[in-house]
Amino acid sequence: MAGSGLTAFVLAGGGSLGAVQAGMLLALAEEGLRPDFVIGSSVGALNAAYFAGAPDAAGAARLAAIWCGLRRADIIPLSLSRMVGLLRRSGSIVDPAGLRHLIESHLPYARIEDARLPLHIMATDPQGLGVRLSDGPAVEAILASAAVPGIFPPVTINGQALMDGAIAANTPLRMAARLGARRIIVLPTGYACALTGPPQGVIARMLHAVTLLIAWQLMHEIETMPDDVAVHLAPALCPLAVSPADFTASRLLIGRAQDSTKAWIAKGGLTRRARASELAAHHHSAHHHP
Repeated sequence: MAGSGLTAFVLAGGGSLGAVQAGMLLALAEEGLRPDFVIGSSVGALNAAYFAGAPDAAGAARLAAIWCGLRRADIIPLSLSRMVGLLRRSGSIVDPAGLRHLIESHLPYARIEDARLPLHIMATDPQGLGVRLSDGPAVEAILASAAVPGIFPPVTINGQALMDGAIAANTPLRMAARLGARRIIVLPTGYACALTGPPQGVIARMLHAVTLLIAWQLMHEIETMPDDVAVHLAPALCPLAVSPADFTASRLLIGRAQDSTKAWIAKGGLTRRARASELAAHHHSAHHHP
């Protein structure tokens, strides 16, 4: 399989910043790009699963429309009594029922293997190792991959309590290479590089920390990829001051990401190898000093 030269899209996590990936997918699909398979983790699993069911410009446009209609309460409904009850019962502060309803309402297939494109979802087992889910119930796999510890409860699949893929291998470039990809296009959500302090609220701070972890993991993976695998990194948005718990900016994020990805493609981004420094805040901020 190593010589088959497959193309993979790898979608990282990042809470509400997942809207960025909808814009990137729009630009890539409008360019006529269709990967051989997709891998997603955390919110990237949600976007990857939707795109795998409708892998074209029309599907990407519908995904963008879903993001534009989302409110924080749809994903992270909070009330003090519910938080206290859930903490006592499950050790998490958010009931995943809202996220489950969102996925079930929009995903056009029930099992991972029924997607139009081969789909792989990354989660993390209790030992911190990455688990690849390539078949079975899609909703359960996405919920497991998005189960940020402390925020959402873990999801039991095949007897294992699985949690957010960000903790083990959020951007599973090596998994993509192992599955035969020789060309990998990474769609990062980025992180709020322009925040002057931590975002307000416990959940926002937890998600911000996760997005920073993801960026550092991704930089390390890009630096250590084998020479025979070409990795291309769609441009993360920076400066960015949107918290990963803020769902009000989706339309703006999608528009910015679509424009920047189009410009990146036009400038040969799909022929240029990714550099880890492209995700570092100093790489961006050097261009944005007043």
